[in-house]
Amino acid sequence: MANVGYARVSTVDQDPALQLDALAAAGCVKIFEDRASGARADRAGLRSALDYVRNGDVLIVWKLDRLGRSLPHLIETVTSLATRGVGFRSITEAIDTTTPGGRLVFHLFGALGQFERDLIQERTRAGLAAAAARGRKGGRKPVVTGEKLERARAIIAKGLTVREAATRLKAGKTALYAALHG
Repeated sequence: MANVGYARVSTVDQDPALQLDALAAAGCVKIFEDRASGARADRAGLRSALDYVRNGDVLIVWKLDRLGRSLPHLIETVTSLATRGVGFRSITEAIDTTTPGGRLVFHLFGALGQFERDLIQERTRAGLAAAAARGRKGGRKPVVTGEKLERARAIIAKGLTVREAATRLKAGKTALYAALHG
């Protein structure tokens, strides 16, 4: 069982010394680093740390936001570690998933994250319903208007193909097919 550290600073100008010192004091035998925004999911140091840890190891960060900026990403990462038998510890927030209390706190974070996602979906649905009640419809305006559709039908009735009608009306053939069959 090994303590493995991960440190991240957002810019090249920032100094990770505080994080590195805290991780060393926490007994990390190996420390991985990144100098990249937390919003980026493809961080080489994080990928290396996640590849390095094994069953029984503990991944340690100085602070939760060093691992990920969004709660869903953080939960996904820690859950993935747990399925591999790897613990997680955040020094600043005193979260340690190798203890029952730490697992409880992390599950509460997960529940709050799911609650947040559900609220966003609910507000989006309510907003769309309110807009529909006012007669507003989302999405792009139709490319093939009623007038163009009538002209297309007349052109096609004279023996031209849908492709030729679309060219004459300056509309895409896929959009014209959809309007004709919709």
